[in-house]
Amino acid sequence: MDNGLVILLATSCFSIGIVITIVVKGFIDNKLKRNAELEASRIEQRAASEAAKIEREAKIRAKDYEKRVRRNTDEEVLKEKNRMTQIEEGFKNKQKEIEKEKQRLMQSIEAKERAVKSREEIARVAEQKLEGAESRLEAKISEATDKLSNVASLSKDEAKKMLIESLRDEAKQEFAKEFVVLESESKEKAERQSKKIIGLAIARYAGEYSAEKTTTVIPLPNEEMKGKVIGKEGRNIRAFESLCGVDLLLDEVPDSVVVSGFDPVRREVAKRTLLALFEDGRVHPSSIEQALNKAKKDMFRSIREDGEKACDELGITGVNPKILDLIGSLKYRTSYTQNNYTHAIEVGWICGLLAEQMNENVQDARRAGLLHDIGKALDHSVEGSHAVIGADFAKKHGEKEAICHAIRSHHDDEKPLTVLSHLVTAADAISGARPGARKATQDAYIKRLEDLESIANSFDGVTRTFALQAGREVRVLVDGGKVTDEQALMMSKDIARKIEKEMNYPGQIKVTVMREVRAVEHAR
Repeated sequence: MDNGLVILLATSCFSIGIVITIVVKGFIDNKLKRNAELEASRIEQRAASEAAKIEREAKIRAKDYEKRVRRNTDEEVLKEKNRMTQIEEGFKNKQKEIEKEKQRLMQSIEAKERAVKSREEIARVAEQKLEGAESRLEAKISEATDKLSNVASLSKDEAKKMLIESLRDEAKQEFAKEFVVLESESKEKAERQSKKIIGLAIARYAGEYSAEKTTTVIPLPNEEMKGKVIGKEGRNIRAFESLCGVDLLLDEVPDSVVVSGFDPVRREVAKRTLLALFEDGRVHPSSIEQALNKAKKDMFRSIREDGEKACDELGITGVNPKILDLIGSLKYRTSYTQNNYTHAIEVGWICGLLAEQMNENVQDARRAGLLHDIGKALDHSVEGSHAVIGADFAKKHGEKEAICHAIRSHHDDEKPLTVLSHLVTAADAISGARPGARKATQDAYIKRLEDLESIANSFDGVTRTFALQAGREVRVLVDGGKVTDEQALMMSKDIARKIEKEMNYPGQIKVTVMREVRAVEHAR
């Protein structure tokens, strides 16, 4: 009984355990299912959130891309607009250049028309005189015909024909003489008027002139200073020459120091440095360097003051300080030994006086005359003629185009197109051509004479050539059998044009062509 009970109890417990296990398992499965559903819901929510986030980021990237594309497109459009603007500006500039060229051509055409009208007027006067001569000739022919009919066996028609032929040649000769007289009178009148204008301008201006050399002499205060300048074993003089870029000569002139150098600015700085050392009394490399630096500062200040002084003297205002420095530095430069500073002021005065005589703008004329040679003060490393680089510098620093054109064209680097440019050229020639203004070296003088004779001898029919009056006149002898009177006239013009083209010279050169006819016969 005890065993059966035990088995029964065991079986019951086992059944109950199975039921409990099934119940617990079902509970656990339900819980796991709910957890799984919750996890799936959370995963689904996270996926939706990630999808929304990705969608937002995609939209943001799309907007950024759209902005970049739009910005790039705007930049391209802006670049294209800028390019079109540049093209339009270039087209406008080209139109302005074409308009300027058109104006220049119109001025040239007007000048030619005036010249043609002048010639037509001369021809009209000559024609009127010729008509009067012909009427007088017809009366004489009629009278002579009647006389010849009475005294000769010729018929009236034959006599008339003979007289007409003989008198026609005489009328032509008279017409040619009258034409030459009219042309000569017009030239004399123009020459008298031009000489009057130039004479008045020169008479009203009197300027000082000084010629600079390649040496500067400075007196020594005492003999002891000479030893200080030389220094121990010559170290002071070597330091001075090295720093200043000049040569010192202590034995050339008694009790004096000679500063030698081709650059006048360096010579002036060296002179001021020496004077400062003489005043201080101490001479050694460091004091030389200090005195040199001070002299350079003083020099630059005096150059500016000289530029301002020249402008004040001519009554010119509003000049750029850079240009004032160039004007002042002209004081230390020469051309054919003529001081460029005094030459520039002289040209300014003469140009203004010429402009006053011709009712042109006097201030512009003085300004252009003063600035015409500033290119000579620029550094030698700047390429180009002094007229061109001077005009470019003036234009860069605010000068008017009319002034720049006058500067650029005063040596024919550009064709002169205005009255002002011709006035500057004339004033420059007047200042440089007067006796004593310039002194050419012997070699340059001989070379100019040889070039003049060589140019004249290059023409066909020339037998001999003589350069006279220091190269201001050329006389050319031509073979009368090869060259006629008309050809001699044209040859003189051709020789003059070739001299203008191939040579540089101050003033003017007179060309005279003379025909030489030799008649040779032997008496046997």
